[in-house]
Amino acid sequence: MPRTRRGKARATPWAAIIGALLLMNLTLAAARPGAQIIDRVLAVVVGEPITLSDVMAALRFGLVPAATGTGDRDQAALNALIERQLQLIEVNRYVPPEPSDADIEARLEQVRARFENQAALERAMKDTGVTPTLLRARVRDDLRIETYLQQRFGASYQPGEEEVARYYRSHESEFVRNGVLRPYAEVREEARTRLIDDRSTSLVRDWIAGLRRRTDVTILPK
Repeated sequence: MPRTRRGKARATPWAAIIGALLLMNLTLAAARPGAQIIDRVLAVVVGEPITLSDVMAALRFGLVPAATGTGDRDQAALNALIERQLQLIEVNRYVPPEPSDADIEARLEQVRARFENQAALERAMKDTGVTPTLLRARVRDDLRIETYLQQRFGASYQPGEEEVARYYRSHESEFVRNGVLRPYAEVREEARTRLIDDRSTSLVRDWIAGLRRRTDVTILPK
């Protein structure tokens, strides 16, 4: 799980990154003779490394969207972590409101619910090196990102009646129940919500693409 920093991120020289990784590998090898070092850096975002263990932890705890279809789930998770780090850099520049303890706990409960019992959760933490403190920090930052995106891309847009009706007509298949198209009057608010969500998703997608073009992102060869 990528470690987060408050404030503007600074680029870390490649030599420092590689040196630190070599030192870590040598230390682990000395501590466990003959052990195979399986962790490695997959990408670097403005000097912040994203490792294979970060990807595995994100998948284990459900902290990234699941890959759709037959896509490579590890690559999808890596892309999600890269995009998250880019978003977090922007969030730390503008400092949105802090999530409440209740909101953090509710999100943590969703993570815990993925595991059949406390022992399974603790085993996953031990396997991935994720501590309760790191997990809470991750959830906190996820909520901060969501608040920022809502404020920037979703709060001000209020489509008019004609725009909502046009959306309904062009997405009729989404409003079919038991093979019958539901009347517009019945689904007006649902259509409005879908329209706002679709527009926000499109704006966020374009914004992230712009961040990737402008930001130092290096994906290492496999």
